[in-house]
Amino acid sequence: MAEPTRREIMLGEGSGTGSGQNLTVGMGPAHPAMHGIIRILADLDGEIIRKADVEIGYLHRAFEKDCEVGGWNNAIPYTDRLNYVSPLINNFAYANAVEKLLGIDVTERCKYIRTIMSEISRVCDHLTCIGASAMELGAFTVFLYMIKAREFLWELVEDVTGARLTISYGRVGGVKADLPEGFDAKLREAFKQTREVLDEVHRLLTGNRIFMDRMVGVGVISREETIAYAITGPLLRAAGVGFDVRRASPHWAYDRVEFEVPTQKDGDNYARYLVRMAEMEQAMRIAEQALAAIPGGPINVDFEGRPIDPAAYVDQGKQGKTEGLLLVPITLSPNLGGQDRKALERVNAHDKRVVLPPKETAYGSIEGLMNHFMLIMEGYGIRPPQGEAYFASEGANGELGFYIVSDGGDRPYRVRCRPPCLPPMAALHRMIEGGMIADLIPTFGSVNMIGGELDR
Repeated sequence: MAEPTRREIMLGEGSGTGSGQNLTVGMGPAHPAMHGIIRILADLDGEIIRKADVEIGYLHRAFEKDCEVGGWNNAIPYTDRLNYVSPLINNFAYANAVEKLLGIDVTERCKYIRTIMSEISRVCDHLTCIGASAMELGAFTVFLYMIKAREFLWELVEDVTGARLTISYGRVGGVKADLPEGFDAKLREAFKQTREVLDEVHRLLTGNRIFMDRMVGVGVISREETIAYAITGPLLRAAGVGFDVRRASPHWAYDRVEFEVPTQKDGDNYARYLVRMAEMEQAMRIAEQALAAIPGGPINVDFEGRPIDPAAYVDQGKQGKTEGLLLVPITLSPNLGGQDRKALERVNAHDKRVVLPPKETAYGSIEGLMNHFMLIMEGYGIRPPQGEAYFASEGANGELGFYIVSDGGDRPYRVRCRPPCLPPMAALHRMIEGGMIADLIPTFGSVNMIGGELDR
């Protein structure tokens, strides 16, 4: 007869050791570790979880139906609220799905920008996951260090997008604006400081006996079960499967940079921690390579005449004094930085059916003004042909996919999101059954459940 596994021993399967007097305890949704949106009914035999029922749905916000109400670009702010820790990846993946349906390709510079900003987002996500999980185990110092590192990167994101969290930077056909001046130097400095923090966290946690006792051999899910539950991302790679959408289905600039896909074999909480720590270094490596190789696109040249105030520019356009106006550079206000004509040409597809014209064109010519209004007016706007498309990128938690259907109108007929953290939540009961009630907290933290994409 085969020796019972650790799980069978803890569950008392086949041994007849169950007391028959188990206590059912509800954790959440009003519980600090459950983020206020998850409820776990745990059947306890002493400190051992014999059975667990994970209930979701407390944060349903109708993301998919909301996307079908407005125009194609109106869904961009909604995608920010999916995985709100790494919203840039959501923006770009949705926009690329629409571009696939339209049959258009973004500029080379835009592909590199999407790659760079996605990898910055990935590091932010992993910093938050590890920092919060460590805090819930009592390592509060690690949380402070990780949030400090995230702050360096959020400042980068703010420089590029104008916001820190809900950034709405992606656009169908490109991005909102070009990278700001001096971005490369700021990125190198932020990555230098982030690597210093990661080295410090390695010294604090990776070999820490208390941390390892709480993580090693806890929350285990086998390679076979991980695949059967369709789990992707760090949890799949921690179980020994080196699947990564960036490598399996290259997009943007991922086929032009060198990077490794970190894996572990144990499939426990500690393996997931090690994978995420290694992935942060690889993400920074990708971003640095992409920034070094980013193409310049059209360059700015000196025009005759001096820059004029936007208000005067608009007035001249209204009066029909448009001769030579489009050759005059306009001094945009700081909130519109990176959106001048030459910058937008570098980072957006050259397709008037999709991309809003630059401010100089909209202010300086009747054709530009008409183009602008036709893209934002009710009943007009972007109109992909009838059909369907699916695009997937590697989100911080795994495969992030968008399936969209068009009926030829100015708004999506159907939008469907494939959220990375739903399959791990479906398998969570398998990870915690047979373990101690205290081990539920680090296991739940290692899943990195994000409510926005789970209950979309």
